Amino acid sequence: MAAENIKHAFFCAVITLIIAYPILGLNLIPSGAVVSLEGADGSTIAAIIAAAVVVFLFQLFRDSIMARLGFLSRVNPLSGREPMPQHKRARLESWLLTGIIVLALFWPFFVSRGSVDLATLVLIYIMLALGLNVVVGLAGLLDLGYVAFYAVGAYTFALLSQYTGISFWMSLPIGACLAALFGLVLGFPVLRLRGDYLAIVTLGFGEIIRILLNNWTHLTGGPNGIGGIPEPTLFGMEFGRRIKEEGNTSFHETFGIAYASEHKVIFLYLIALVLAVITALVIRRFMRMPVGRAWEALREDEIAARSLGLSRTAVKLSAFTIGAFFAGFAGTVFASKQGFISPESFVFLESAIILAIVVLGGMGSQIGVILAAIAVTILPELAREFSDYRMLVFGAAMVLMMVWRPQGLLPMRRIHIELKDQG
Repeated sequence: MAAENIKHAFFCAVITLIIAYPILGLNLIPSGAVVSLEGADGSTIAAIIAAAVVVFLFQLFRDSIMARLGFLSRVNPLSGREPMPQHKRARLESWLLTGIIVLALFWPFFVSRGSVDLATLVLIYIMLALGLNVVVGLAGLLDLGYVAFYAVGAYTFALLSQYTGISFWMSLPIGACLAALFGLVLGFPVLRLRGDYLAIVTLGFGEIIRILLNNWTHLTGGPNGIGGIPEPTLFGMEFGRRIKEEGNTSFHETFGIAYASEHKVIFLYLIALVLAVITALVIRRFMRMPVGRAWEALREDEIAARSLGLSRTAVKLSAFTIGAFFAGFAGTVFASKQGFISPESFVFLESAIILAIVVLGGMGSQIGVILAAIAVTILPELAREFSDYRMLVFGAAMVLMMVWRPQGLLPMRRIHIELKDQG
C-alpha cells in the first residue's frame, strides 16, 4: 500500500511540473516582428519545484492529513445541531431575502459609480445562475452551452434596436421568449441523452451559436460586433446629456436637476435588481408547483419518475425552456449595460463560470446560488493585482469545495418524511 501511495504521489508531482512549467516557467518576449521564448527567473522555477514537492507530500500523507482535519467539524458549534425545520427555514429565507432587497434598493445612492456598475454585473450573473439552477440543480441536466441563450437575448435587443428601433422595454420580453424558443428547440435532440452525452451536445450548441454570430457578418457584424445599443428610458425620459430620439425628454431637465452620469447607472442597476427579484420569485414559485417536484423527481431517478407517470419529454423541455427564458432576460440587460456586444462576450468560459456558481452555491439552493454569484463576481475585482492567476485560484477553490463541502455553500434542504414503526 505504501508503494502505491508513493507512485501516486510521484505521478501527481510530475503532472504538476508538466502543467505548471510551460505556463509559468516560459515567457514569450516580443521583439519587433519576432517572438522569442525565454525561461523564467530562478524564483519562479523554485516556486514551481516547491509546488510539486507540496503536491507530492500532500498525496503521500493525504489520509493522515484528512484525518487530522476532521477535528474542524468538532470545533464548529453548529455541527451537532439538528437541521432547522422546513417551515422555519423558509420563513428565515424570506426575511433574509426581503432585508437584502430593501438594502439593495437604497445602497446605490451612497456608493461610487464603479460599485454600482459592478453590482449590476453581479445581478446579471444572479439571473443567469438562477436560470441555470433550474436546468442543472433542479432537473439534473448538465448544460455546458447555457451562454448561447444569454447571447440570443443580447443579440435580439441589439438587432431589434438597430434595424427596427424597438426600445429596451419591448425587446425585454421578445428576447426572453426567443431565448426560451431556442431552449425548446435544444430540448428535443437531447431527450434521450443524459450525463456526459448531454453535456457534449449542449456544449456543441453553445459553440454553434457563437460561430453563427461570428460568421453571419451582414446581420450581426461578425467579430466587429454591434455598437450604439441604446439605454432604457423611463416613460420616455432619457438619462443622457442630450436627447437621442425625437419625442423623448431628458430626465434631468424634466425634474429640474443637474445632469449626472450616475443617474443612468443607478437606473440600470434598479432595472437589473427588479428583474433579478422577479426571476428568484418566479423560480421559487415553480419549485413549489408540481412541475418543480417533477424536475426533482427526474433528477433523482428518471426511471422511477417515468414509472409514476411523469412525461420525460415535458419535464425536460420545461426545464430547458424556463432556464433559457431567464438567460434571455439577463442578455437583454447585459446588452443595454455594455452598449456594445460581440461574439467574444459569449464564449464557453462564461458557461463554465455560471455552472461553477451553481455548483459552489449548492445545486437547487437559491440563496446559495445568489451568494456564490456575489463571491465569484466581486472577489476577482477586489484582487486585481492577482488577475493573472484568476483562473488558477478559481480552479483551486473549486477543488477545495469539492473535497471539503461537495454539497455547496448552502445546499438545498430536502424535505424528509419519517414513518412511525407500526409493529
